[in-house]
Amino acid sequence: MAVSVIHSHHLRVDGLSVSYSDRRVFSDLGFAVSPGQRLGLIGENGVGKSTLLRLIAGGFERADAAASVGSEAATSGRITRPRRTALLSQELPFEPQERIGEVLEAALAEVRAIERELDAAAEALGGGDSAVSAARYSAALDAAERAEVWSAGARRDELLDGLGVAGLGLDRRIDELSGGQRSRFALAALLLSAPDALLLDEPTNHLDDAAATFLEDRLRAWRGPVVFASHDRAFLDRAATGLLDLDPGRAGALALAGAGAGAGAGAGHEASGEEALAASGGAVFGGGFSEFLEVKAEERERWLRQYDDEQEELRRLRIGFAETARAVSHDAPISDRNKMAFGRRGDRVEQQVSRRVRNAQLRLATLEREQVRKPPAPLVFAGIPSGSHAFDEESGLLLHLSEVAVDGRLSLEALQVAPLTRLLVTGANGAGKSTLLNVLAGAQRVDRGVVHRRKGLRVQLLEQDVRFAEPDATPRRLYERVLGERRAEQVPLSGLGLIAPRDESRPVGALSVGQQRRLALALVIARPPHVFLLDEPTNHLSLGLATDLEEALGAYPGAVVIASHDRWLRRRWSGGTLELAAGSAVPAAALR
Repeated sequence: MAVSVIHSHHLRVDGLSVSYSDRRVFSDLGFAVSPGQRLGLIGENGVGKSTLLRLIAGGFERADAAASVGSEAATSGRITRPRRTALLSQELPFEPQERIGEVLEAALAEVRAIERELDAAAEALGGGDSAVSAARYSAALDAAERAEVWSAGARRDELLDGLGVAGLGLDRRIDELSGGQRSRFALAALLLSAPDALLLDEPTNHLDDAAATFLEDRLRAWRGPVVFASHDRAFLDRAATGLLDLDPGRAGALALAGAGAGAGAGAGHEASGEEALAASGGAVFGGGFSEFLEVKAEERERWLRQYDDEQEELRRLRIGFAETARAVSHDAPISDRNKMAFGRRGDRVEQQVSRRVRNAQLRLATLEREQVRKPPAPLVFAGIPSGSHAFDEESGLLLHLSEVAVDGRLSLEALQVAPLTRLLVTGANGAGKSTLLNVLAGAQRVDRGVVHRRKGLRVQLLEQDVRFAEPDATPRRLYERVLGERRAEQVPLSGLGLIAPRDESRPVGALSVGQQRRLALALVIARPPHVFLLDEPTNHLSLGLATDLEEALGAYPGAVVIASHDRWLRRRWSGGTLELAAGSAVPAAALR
């Protein structure tokens, strides 16, 4: 492993390259993040956002294992970062038997060590070399201030309350918590440790509005550098001071973008009042996500326009090169009256023909060598294929819930799902959104009440956490197994635009979390159910795909029920809304 790490107050990546036997992840990637800056990592699923965060954190072996199963990594470059740099990973490090209080106290271990060093340095001031003791005390005091050692207890309570997990008790075991609760405790523990630099991988997953706003405020006040990967479009807009686009398809557009459209390799796009960021192997934009979307669309339009213009010019030059000589000389024989002057006139004609041919040949060779490559087709959601649906809007209700309850998790007076229902389920963590979807899917029994389901009804649920039992199976094989070979031929996996062709034959265990969720989505939509249930559908999906999915669901040929915290999605939702409240029954009138 040829990556060197240097410690400093800022964070910088220089010449980082990562490649595996089957693909290249980064090539000469470089960027810098100063204290107080917050860099958001964006790009398609599988471009290496999580790998980059692990590499910066120093987890080279874990980054290799997560990025590629059974292949060697070639990694080089230099990373400069604060000594106390902490990573929030999507895969949580807790043991099931650990208790919440133990986890939080472990997070404070380094803070306690800094406090002990400060006490020891203060005692040393009374004897020995005064200059050495003073320097030691000054360094210990600086570290203690950055780690906020004197407010550890108050910060712990504030973090637990702000992230919505204060009431669960410090004696609870980790395996007694929901996935969302574990994620929020992991985030609380990380922030409690008060590192000098923060690395966050999808930090807003499982956060409700209040918790997401609390985290945004915390990050805006963070004194050190922050780098985070996120698919939360509202969070990117509010929290990031700059964006690093790791999409390899953007490099061609940047060559045409100009000073007003972003930054190319080795150059920065200046943000107002902030030090510019610089990148190579990726593209840095010093602005918010909404601005970025506009800039990226303009970049691609310019790129496509230049590509089309150059291809037309190439076509014209190739035709011209073949016809120039004939067009000039007309292949006409020498007339009798020109025979005496041919040495003079003929030479001029041949010279003219030769010069034009050479010029056309030179222009053609130059353009063929320097032409911009074709903009890669974006990996987009191709749309939900139409299927055979036995029910239409006039055939009555598909699902009807009446006075249902799941003790401690859900209480609902009534809910009706018609063939073309569009329903968004909202509410704080623990309000019962996932429980309701599982009840509708038939995966959760109710303790009381009635669930009426139409005969022959097909319901599918896209769950939050996707786990495939066979990590060595390929996406293509799983797709054929679930759909059957005939259906897989009729609706090929490649036609859905969810899995890149190069990934269809890779082991599913080697795919990123986002790529695995794309596959799970493909397995559902390739055979559209009458009722499509989606639990936090934009979690782990790339930003572009999340937008495409939202638009495609509007034309879905069946009922759609979504549970989501996604503020971007909710602001644009035009269907009905059901807001659940933890611990209280939700009347039918709450459905809007």
